[in-house]
Amino acid sequence: MIDLNIKTLTHLTKLVVVDMVKRNEGKILNVASTAAFQPGPLMAVHYATKAYVLSFSEALSNELRHTNITVSALCPGPTATGFADRANLQQSKLFKSGVMDVKQVVEAGYKGVMNNKTVIIPGLANKLLAFSVRFMSRKFVTWEAQESPCL
Repeated sequence: MIDLNIKTLTHLTKLVVVDMVKRNEGKILNVASTAAFQPGPLMAVHYATKAYVLSFSEALSNELRHTNITVSALCPGPTATGFADRANLQQSKLFKSGVMDVKQVVEAGYKGVMNNKTVIIPGLANKLLAFSVRFMSRKFVTWEAQESPCL
């Protein structure tokens, strides 16, 4: 997971950004998660690597702000992709409370990157979650994430 979400993402971004800078044009859409906004007990590496994707994308977006290159981070919440089955999370509170359709997430990502948004959070519930953790203690957020993991 670290190799995929951190090493590979960073390396591929470096490879494409060089040509984008030469052309002064381009769009990069990295896939983070609402997990990027909080620590995640029992899935610590997943949450931490998604936080890296978000932080890396925001920082790179800022570095390239004087160019015609957009860097965006798509931060979906639970999505009907089959991940819950593979991660054995079908019975978690989060997946029982509802998931977004893949098409909705893809459309939000496309619309966001085309509108030069740096952080794209599809769905009102996901936006509220990402925003609300700013006002809670880190200890509470960590405890709550363990009770209902946020992917």
